Amino acid sequence: MKIISILNNYSEYPGLRNCNISEHSGEEFYHVVLNKEFKDSFEKSETVQINLDGTGGYASSFLDEAFGNLVYDFSLENVKKYVEIISEEEPHWKEMIETQTFKEWERRRLEKESPKVTIKHAPWFRMIDKTIQEKVWELPAVV
Repeated sequence: MKIISILNNYSEYPGLRNCNISEHSGEEFYHVVLNKEFKDSFEKSETVQINLDGTGGYASSFLDEAFGNLVYDFSLENVKKYVEIISEEEPHWKEMIETQTFKEWERRRLEKESPKVTIKHAPWFRMIDKTIQEKVWELPAVV
């Protein structure tokens, strides 16, 4: 089992949803940490445990963006099979992710509503037709 602690592997002070409005955003956490760690665990058929405890707190948008992108790129079925979320301090975050975020982002995935990115990211992993591919899947919208 792989263990990711947001406190130890990312930031004590997670920010908001997107990179263009916040440092340490959910978008950044997903692209810098979670996408690759999940891909590696998936390939090894091992669970990745994500510990939410110990940080200065969360905005719901941080968690929605980070875990929602994971569902979008790998499907709800695979995320449920290989992700274990831990939160002893604030169990309502775990419940929100599992009962709201997962369902909403699976709907978006099935309806091909592309996730929003606010900066150009390095290539990341996504499952397409049961194979994992790596590329830049989305570009920031030009305003």
